[in-house]
Amino acid sequence: MERIRRASHAGSWYTDNPKELAEELDGWLMEAGLPKSSDVRGVIAPHAGYSYSGRAAAYAFGNIDPTNISHVFLLGPSHHYYTPKCALSTATVYKTPIGDLPIDLEVIEELKATGKFELMNLRVDEAEHSMEMHLPYLAKVFEGHPMKVVPILVGALSAESETMYGKLLAKYIDDAQNFFSVSSDFCHWGSRFNYMHYDKKYGAIHKSIEALDKMGMDIIETGDADAFKEYLSEYDNTICGRHPISVFLHMLRNSTTRIKIKFLRYEQSSQCKTTRDSSVSYASAAAKVDA
Repeated sequence: MERIRRASHAGSWYTDNPKELAEELDGWLMEAGLPKSSDVRGVIAPHAGYSYSGRAAAYAFGNIDPTNISHVFLLGPSHHYYTPKCALSTATVYKTPIGDLPIDLEVIEELKATGKFELMNLRVDEAEHSMEMHLPYLAKVFEGHPMKVVPILVGALSAESETMYGKLLAKYIDDAQNFFSVSSDFCHWGSRFNYMHYDKKYGAIHKSIEALDKMGMDIIETGDADAFKEYLSEYDNTICGRHPISVFLHMLRNSTTRIKIKFLRYEQSSQCKTTRDSSVSYASAAAKVDA
């Protein structure tokens, strides 16, 4: 029986007009002008409304060569639903305005059989935007190349759980037919986010935010999950996809394929100059086989 996850954020977070959406995505991808590479096996990309982070996200999705990829694993943080575990979708298809993406039920069953995952119902699935915001880009990039998605909602994991899920999922990286789309925004700064870290030595507030984000991005590029954990506990940077990123770093550490993450774009929704301002940062990265 078909269980459909609707494109619940279409019409608000991004346009629900198929023609407009396709043109918008094509425009951003062309603007990024990145060469597609079959060595790119994963991305880290933002998940804000497209008017905020659509352009930045193109610097992640524009690297993908869809030719040999048949499964895309989505790792997205949970914004509304609390779980200390990872949860699997119970849908059979994810809809987007520009094409539907079937769920890989075989892999979902395989993961379910480990006993380590819980299931999220459709209500939880549709309320969450972190994976949905990657779907139109994936539908666009994989046009004419059939693939299936494996959505994994990553809960508020302990360090031990991040390691465990990283080890469990590592084997999927070693199959070149699998691709990983990791969803995260970076610093959420301002009183409305309850986070106002400011190091005056960088001058303007937005420069301090950039320095803080870049420090985290540099650590992610080293692939050191423990150093990333230390950075987060020291600065508490409000990177909402900290858990999906950590799981991904543990996957890379435990896979036999050597893969290196490189950030290609960094933007802020606005430039904070006073403590009354607020902003969200967006960073896009490609994870590439390290020859």
